[in-house]
Amino acid sequence: MKKEFGATKNGEKASCYVLKNSKGMEAVVSDFGASLLKLYVPDKDGKTQDVVLGYETLEDYENGGDSLGATVGRVANRIGMAEFELNGKKYELTKNDNGKNTLHGGIDFYNKRMWDVKEEDDTHVVFALVSPDGDQGFPGEVKIEVSYTITEENELKIHYHAISDQDTLLNMTNHSYFNLSGHASGTAWNAKVWIDADAFTETDAELIPTGTVVPVEGTPMDFRKEKVVEKEIGADYTPLKLAGGYDHNWVLNGKGFRKAASAESEETGIKMEVYTDLPGIQFYSGNFLAGSKGKEGAVYEKGYGICFETQYFPDAIHKENFESPITKAGEVYDTTTVYKFC
Repeated sequence: MKKEFGATKNGEKASCYVLKNSKGMEAVVSDFGASLLKLYVPDKDGKTQDVVLGYETLEDYENGGDSLGATVGRVANRIGMAEFELNGKKYELTKNDNGKNTLHGGIDFYNKRMWDVKEEDDTHVVFALVSPDGDQGFPGEVKIEVSYTITEENELKIHYHAISDQDTLLNMTNHSYFNLSGHASGTAWNAKVWIDADAFTETDAELIPTGTVVPVEGTPMDFRKEKVVEKEIGADYTPLKLAGGYDHNWVLNGKGFRKAASAESEETGIKMEVYTDLPGIQFYSGNFLAGSKGKEGAVYEKGYGICFETQYFPDAIHKENFESPITKAGEVYDTTTVYKFC
């Protein structure tokens, strides 16, 4: 179902699309930013909870800086020194992180643009965007599609498909902040989280990976057994101090499409499983949320939402031991993330 969402500063008319299954799960997405605005899931008592943080109006999405529900690209996460070399040519990007690095593609974000709607029905919608050569500083014209699908298995399936006419970097993700007790319920650090990873990537003080892969064994980064987020978030451990909490890339176990993480609220009984075919996941504990004005009069403070961003490792273009984010000219970039509720 399509609904009006308002007009952008440039006068472009934006819409919302409501996707449903027969079990009471519902997602609301928009062609402004190909963003996830709302996600309703039945709790243990049969009451529906909106479990993602979001803004109330289109204007708030245009002005907001927290990437709530955002489709992120061309390259999610950080690129050190806002530059890279590809095929012998140096490319310079915009510096929007600590004055020297690039975060989530730079300043011209995909989630601040209007996307075309290629197809839509009651359970899915396909958004399309042409990213021109030189966009955000990256080479190649890239034709991108991002689809959202609600399944009868209570899954929100996000599929990314792209083709570039030149060798380029692609590493797209979704930046939804989840609170499985409800978006306006307060802290999300009371969620129990599990991550199927034996290691994480060490960073410097600016959260750029050093290239060193650190075992989680014996550290607060070990989520191989389910634990509450707040249990060790304040530990005297350098990686946590540098990031102000969890904001790290976990090196996922296994290959191919598999379950990578989960989160659960004891309050609502809602459990979410995260599936991906990518090598890493950024678990972010909402450390930089600071009084953001959200939906229904909610105010989102530090830790009120947590993110599970499936990805290639941050700064992978500069690390030979990380799986490459390079997509060759004419090759298909294709990846799927599923958030399943049970």
